[in-house]
Order: sequence, then structure tokens, then C-alpha cells
Amino acid sequence: FLEDKLLHLNYLSDILIPYPAHMEILVQMLQSWIQDVLSLHLLQFLLHEYYNWNNLIIPNKSIYVFSKDNKRLFCFLYNLYIYEYEFLLVFPCKQSSFLRLISSGVLLERIHFYVKIEHLRVCRIFCQKTLWIFKDPFIHYIRYQGKSILGSRGTHFLMKKWKYHLVHFWQYYFHFWSQPYRIDIKKLSNYSFYFLGYFSSVQINSSMVRNQMLENSFVMDTLTKKFDTRIPIIPLIRSLSKAQFCTVSGYPISKPIWTDLADCDIINRFGRICRKLSHYHSGSSKKQSLYRMKY
Repeated sequence: FLEDKLLHLNYLSDILIPYPAHMEILVQMLQSWIQDVLSLHLLQFLLHEYYNWNNLIIPNKSIYVFSKDNKRLFCFLYNLYIYEYEFLLVFPCKQSSFLRLISSGVLLERIHFYVKIEHLRVCRIFCQKTLWIFKDPFIHYIRYQGKSILGSRGTHFLMKKWKYHLVHFWQYYFHFWSQPYRIDIKKLSNYSFYFLGYFSSVQINSSMVRNQMLENSFVMDTLTKKFDTRIPIIPLIRSLSKAQFCTVSGYPISKPIWTDLADCDIINRFGRICRKLSHYHSGSSKKQSLYRMKY
């Protein structure tokens, strides 16, 4: 599915999804889901207490909502934020055939609960001006972890319009500023993009075909596109070396907990790691780069 779609696209926007700057933004998004006011006040109180407690323990440190020590509640809030972001962004793209019949005010109904009145007019005017870019029928959206990819068959100017829209989208709807460098526009024929552990790209191959018709012969230059995936072997070895599984050259190193193990057990453990990596990257056309990890 991914290979078939990418072969027909021209540009990709590699988007690093920003995190909300304050927990209050996430609580406001819950107002459209939870009708119990007391529950919302209780949630606000718990989040503020958590934030203040962390500031007392770790002074002068920026506490993000999605740090490593957060619990299920913050994962739920983050998933809610992603859902709202994708609903407001991707839903108009999927319903592009109805955009000529639906006014932009209808698309704003779901955010009337938590958008301030003074900002509502700005959002409405902004939405009316940028609604036309949703009419591109060849827009494709993919999200993984904290990143997303937006692909289109349009021009570079159209992708810059999308970039402009996304930056202001987070500013007006979620009330925080996202740096423009978090959205990188790439042309598929010239650059590769990182996705699910691969460096993927679209290669254009040229083949010459000689045709002869009666006494005349002519040469046709045929261009074909091929989806190619490469293994990011250097970042892969670097991450394994940070975990102390191997050196920066790809050779395994012994861990302190392995001191009581025999050499054959250490080799078997490293072999299992290599086999799992080889199995995961079996879809790449250049698996020979995995041989850099050796004993």
C-alpha cells in the first residue's frame, strides 16, 4: 500500500508533531468530551499539583507533560491531543468532496467548547482562507510515534502552503507556537525520508527501448519509478553502542552481567539480536549493510 502510493507522489512533508506547552491546553480539550464540571476541576487540580510538586523537587527544570515518568493519565491526554489534531486536520481532507457545500463554520463547531470568543473570529477567517488547500485529492497522511508524513502530487508551492497552514493551525487551535523548522519539505526524487526504521526513497530509472516501424527506427526513453528502502546502519550501530551491545565498529562487547556466562552463550545472545534486526529489515533491498555487525 505504501509503495503504491508513494510512487505517484512528488513531495513529502516530514512533520515533527509538537507537544502542548501547558497541561491546561489538554484539559480544555476534554471539555468537549466530559460534561461533568466537577471532574474537570478535579483533573485540573491534580495536574497543577503534579506540576508544582515536580518543580519543588527539581527546581529550574522544564517539566513536559510527556516525560518518561508520567503515568497513564498523561498518555491518555496525549492520545486525546493527537486525536483532536488529526480530526481537525485530516477529516477535512477526507471529506474534500463536500467542501463546496459545507461552510467553514460547521468545521469549527467541535472547538466552540474550548476556543475563546475573541479568538473564534480569527480562526474562522483563517479557516476560510486556507480551506482551498484541502481540495487536493492526492494528499496522503501517515503518523508514527511522534512524527507524521504528509505527501502530495502537488507542487512545492502547495507544500509550502501546507507548512504555513500547519504552523498557524497549532497556533490558533491549540494556542502554542510551533517552529517552522519542525516541518521539512522534501522532493521524493532527490531525497530520502526516515520511516519505521528505514531510509525510503523513490528512484527514477531510465531505460532505452529501440522500436522499428517499417523502414524507420526510433529510440524511446522510458522512465520508471521504484520504491527503494535502505537500512540506516550507522544510526543503528550507534544506538546499539549506546546500549553497550557493541562497539562503534559493530563488534559486540561484554556486559558486566555476562561475566559469568560462557563465550558461546554471549555469542548466542548477540546472534539473536542480529537475527531479530535482520528479520525486521528483511524488506530492504540492501541487507548486506547489516554484515557490519559481526563478531
